[in-house]
Amino acid sequence: MTEPLFLDDPYRTSAAARVVAHTEEGGVILNRTIFYARGGGQPGDSGTLDWDGGRIPIATAVKGAEGAIVLVPAEPSALPPVGATVDQRLDWDRRHGHMRIHTALHLLSVVIPLAVTGGAVGADKGRLDFNMPDPPEDKQILEGRLNALVTRDLPVSVEWITEAELDANPTLVKTLSVQPPRGSGRIRLVRIGEGRDSVDLQPCGGTHVKRTGEIGKLVIAKIENKGKQNRRVTIELA
Repeated sequence: MTEPLFLDDPYRTSAAARVVAHTEEGGVILNRTIFYARGGGQPGDSGTLDWDGGRIPIATAVKGAEGAIVLVPAEPSALPPVGATVDQRLDWDRRHGHMRIHTALHLLSVVIPLAVTGGAVGADKGRLDFNMPDPPEDKQILEGRLNALVTRDLPVSVEWITEAELDANPTLVKTLSVQPPRGSGRIRLVRIGEGRDSVDLQPCGGTHVKRTGEIGKLVIAKIENKGKQNRRVTIELA
C-alpha cells in the first residue's frame, strides 16, 4: 500500500520516498506519495521524480492493486531502481487548479441541489451532470449564488465516518455514478463551512482548497442538454 500524503496535506509539493516496485507497464510504485491518483472525476497529478543519477517526468498517477498508487512516466525511460530514494516534485499550478475547481464543483452541487450523474475536474474548468428534466433558472442567477458562496470564504475541512454511519445517512451521497470506496471501514467526508454556516457535506477522496475564497471568481460557461433527464453544467475560473 502507498501512503497517500495528499490526503493529509494537499498543499505539499515535494517529498522524499522509497521505490518499492515497478509495474510491467513501466510505472513506479513508492512507499508514499504526494501524487493524487486519478479517480472520482479528478485527474491524476503530474510532476517529476529525481534520484541519484536520473530524472523522469510523471504524466499522471493511477490506482494499482492492493492500495498501491502507480506513477506513470510521460514516456518510456530508465526507472529509479527498487530501493532507491527519490524526490517527488508536483506540478503545483495544475494540482492547485484541480483543487480550486473540485471545491467549486461541490459548491455547484449546493446551488443546484439535484442528484449528480457524472462530473469531471480540470485545472481551469470542470463540469457536473445533473438529473435535471427541466432547464435551470437563469444562468446569471445561478452564477451569482455560486460566487456568493465563494466570497463567503468558508472553511473546507475533512472528517471521517464509518461505513455503517454512511449507510444510516444515504443522502450524504450526491453522485449516482460514483459511490464512495468501501473496504477500509472508514469513509472520508469533505465539509464546506462549519456550525450553522455549514453548506455542504459529502463523501470525497479528492484534494480541495482550505477556504472557498481561494477559488476565485467563477463563470458558468454553459448548460447543455445531455439527454431526457440529464443536463451538463460547466464552470470556469474567471
